[in-house]
Amino acid sequence: MTGTALALVELGAILFVLGSFGRLAGRFGMSPIPLYLIGGLAFGQGGFIQLSAANEFGHIAGEIGVVLLLLLLGLEYTAPELMTGLRRSWPAGLLDIVANATPGVIVALILGWGAVGAVTMGGVTYISSSGIVAKVLNDLGRLGNRETPVILSILVFEDLAMAVYLPILTTILAGLSFASGAKSLAIALTAITVVLVVALRYGRYVSAIVDSSDNEVFLLKLLGAALLVAGVASALNVSAAVGAFLLGIAISGSTAHEAAKLLEPLRDLFAAIFFVAFGLTTDPRAIPPVLGWAVALAVVTMLTKMGTGWWAASRQGIRPMGRARAGAALVARGEFSIVIAGLAVTMGGVDGQLAALASAYVLLMAVLGPIAARVVEPVVGLVQRRVKPAAVTP
Repeated sequence: MTGTALALVELGAILFVLGSFGRLAGRFGMSPIPLYLIGGLAFGQGGFIQLSAANEFGHIAGEIGVVLLLLLLGLEYTAPELMTGLRRSWPAGLLDIVANATPGVIVALILGWGAVGAVTMGGVTYISSSGIVAKVLNDLGRLGNRETPVILSILVFEDLAMAVYLPILTTILAGLSFASGAKSLAIALTAITVVLVVALRYGRYVSAIVDSSDNEVFLLKLLGAALLVAGVASALNVSAAVGAFLLGIAISGSTAHEAAKLLEPLRDLFAAIFFVAFGLTTDPRAIPPVLGWAVALAVVTMLTKMGTGWWAASRQGIRPMGRARAGAALVARGEFSIVIAGLAVTMGGVDGQLAALASAYVLLMAVLGPIAARVVEPVVGLVQRRVKPAAVTP
């Protein structure tokens, strides 16, 4: 069998299995991300079936998946919404960073991964999965709940924090000197500021450039612009993901709505390949030695996320049940955590076991997040029913 034929067979097998995994996850009302990661672990080095011919395509498709994930995330927000969310949520956002990044930093230092590993693991444990959170809120019919704006404002803060964090991480991983690192970070922050200003004042012109009444032309221009901006951003050590996110913010109005509709199927396809590609680079035999740490991180950061959501909702005068729902909704980790770990592994700046720990951690949190969101109401209701009778007992 020729190399091309083998690559096509392997790629076809991977996509078919991914589709089966996605259908299985849908039946149980869970995110397919854990199953995609497991698929990558099964097909990669040390897995049950080692597929190598499709690796090159998987790597490029995975990079496109990251760009599309961040582009669509940017399309969900307008610049005014981002600024309003930032003003409303910054105290909870700062608590979120400290409470949820610290466990990852501590574990990385204990394992001897140094400052670079600590910065990477801090990001992995910090940020919630916007995709999983949004899906869970929609599935459970909670989009109109009073605590939902609190949840969304924290997610907005996290997304903006990523726009600053990723360039810093890229600079550290590249091993640049302090002067070069400061220059790279200054470029990144300047780019973020310029894009926000452009989006606030001239967003309609950016939208007009990529817009088209022909879906084929619209898709080509949009995807081309996203890859072009991501490539330029990557060349400036700003991070391709941040470049795509900023482009999404700059596109607004009906153009953003139509772009999201067109790109969503592509995003889901390439994002699935991205998770598989990350799994392919992780040796499953490296997971057992760090599984205990992954479980410990899962337990601690589940509690810290719930505490963050509870506190943020209490500041808005929301009742205990709403506070509990807000905390549980934020538990899930997913695409961003893998993007961070994948960036670190690709650039070769971290210990090889970090990918294994990140995989095990995300597998746990992507499963626990939706479960926590579903069971929080009956659990809190049971506690309240038991506490009230005790409170009125003479």
